[in-house]
Amino acid sequence: MTDRFAPDAPLERAAAPDGVRLYAIGDVHGCRQPLRRLLAEIARDVDAAPAAQEVRIVFIGDYIDRGPDSAGVVDDVLALTRDGLPGGRAVRVVTLKGNHEDYLLRFLEGDEQAGLGWMINGGAETLASYDVEAPSARLGAQAVGEAAAAFARALPAAHRAFYEGLALCHEAGGYFFAHAGVRPARPLDAQDPQDLIWIREPFLSDERDFGRVVVHGHTPRERIEERANRIDIDTGAVYGGDLTAACFWGTERRYLQVSS
Repeated sequence: MTDRFAPDAPLERAAAPDGVRLYAIGDVHGCRQPLRRLLAEIARDVDAAPAAQEVRIVFIGDYIDRGPDSAGVVDDVLALTRDGLPGGRAVRVVTLKGNHEDYLLRFLEGDEQAGLGWMINGGAETLASYDVEAPSARLGAQAVGEAAAAFARALPAAHRAFYEGLALCHEAGGYFFAHAGVRPARPLDAQDPQDLIWIREPFLSDERDFGRVVVHGHTPRERIEERANRIDIDTGAVYGGDLTAACFWGTERRYLQVSS
């Protein structure tokens, strides 16, 4: 585990809500064991920190795909919501929707193009984690429909409710959390759902003040990327990078990381 600050940046210190120790976890992508280690690090961080009225963890989306155990990741997020952190500390869990969960839901609806797109972007690995065979691209709509039906049968009810209940964004103090980012020209309360889970440009290169610091993933980086108006915490765990959690407490900000 490394605990490091990002490179110097002209980012004004936004504040977490009073009394809230706030964590945000980047794209997990089926990497269950790193997630478990990161949650253990968060539990240790909470124990060593000043007492907080509330511990809140925001998952930035993309729990699934490419990694070895997407179903297991969802099991662990559900367990965290039910049982709290390792050691039993109660925690409020906020789960955001990523573009990979969008793929999954469209596949369940029988969307052929989305289904085939999902297969080449990690969906086959997710289906395997639920013991479902991926559809063949050469068989087209029929194969997608049959695989979607098999997936619907194999998918635990709690997992389906999890995917269907994911939030698009979350606001907390001076921070705004979304999987991919925001459309710069629009107010935060008028964002298009597709932008929140899919956008890259013009968001990534825009330097304007969005009103809150946007904390996001979606675009993997070799290290945490801080800008004056945003923080990217997708450090590419599924590609061999670290899995990152940002911690916000008052106006303080720090990072916890585990290797994948």
